[in-house]
Amino acid sequence: MLHNPAYLLSLFLVASVLMIWRLEELSNGGMEGTVLGNLVMPYLSGLGNLIFVVVILRNGQPGEEVMTNCLVNNATNLTLLVGLPAVIWGLSLTPRGKAKKAKQQAELHRLALLLTLLAIFFFGGITWALGKDGVLDFGDGLALIGLFFLWQLFHVYELLKENVRSSGRFNPWIIVEFTLLALGGYGLLFSITGLVDYISDIDSGFISRENLGLLTGLLMALPNAMLALFYGARREADVVYSAQAGDAHVCIPLCVGLYAIVKPLELPANFTPAILMIAGVAAFHVLSLALFRRLHRASGGVLIVLYGVFLYWSA
Repeated sequence: MLHNPAYLLSLFLVASVLMIWRLEELSNGGMEGTVLGNLVMPYLSGLGNLIFVVVILRNGQPGEEVMTNCLVNNATNLTLLVGLPAVIWGLSLTPRGKAKKAKQQAELHRLALLLTLLAIFFFGGITWALGKDGVLDFGDGLALIGLFFLWQLFHVYELLKENVRSSGRFNPWIIVEFTLLALGGYGLLFSITGLVDYISDIDSGFISRENLGLLTGLLMALPNAMLALFYGARREADVVYSAQAGDAHVCIPLCVGLYAIVKPLELPANFTPAILMIAGVAAFHVLSLALFRRLHRASGGVLIVLYGVFLYWSA
């Protein structure tokens, strides 16, 4: 039973729900939405991608699967998982109140999201430049990981600054919260390892080792789908956006960098067109937020159609 794919998939979903539930408690405890989406959620919603890197290295499988996993995950995040909440509820960053403080807070969130989306260009462009020879080696991986943690230091600074402003104090119950999050992480580790092993043992067909990167990329997007729908229903567009963009940063550059420092990562043939599509979608989001402060329902529908085209092209 422990190796049954239905059981493993169920465990994956339960562990993801547990982590999202405790994240909501952290949010209710006063953690600001954009910081939550950029600093905390990506590590947890993107934990599956990080575990996938470890499993691929353990099994001695090619790094192309890691890159494909990351590209599919990022494309899903920035098209389907932003477009769907926009179609259903609309994604607006306009302030909910008329008070000056509410308007200032909404503007700060918008500027933070624009910077987060622009970082996708930066990380994608650096990865493309380092991999022009078709391979990411140890030095390339080290540079990518360094860039990622430099970016995270910026968010740590923002969190500490917000803590000083609010005169926040350490809450000992946070240890319990992180213990529950660790249990969810272990559930993800066990389920992802089992699912990768299951798919790797199948020789042919859509669900087989031939499509390992594509299938796991879709699987790893499920926690992000839960986050997108949950916070979309609550009309918290800043968290929807920052969670998806932040998870994209975990994939590229962190996941590919981690693999590259252990073994050279050969880039798949579709890397350049895929990274260009992701950059183009990120540009579309930047323009929407900069000009209209929202993603219109019609634009969300376009993104969903684009995602369908991407899947057809990738399969």
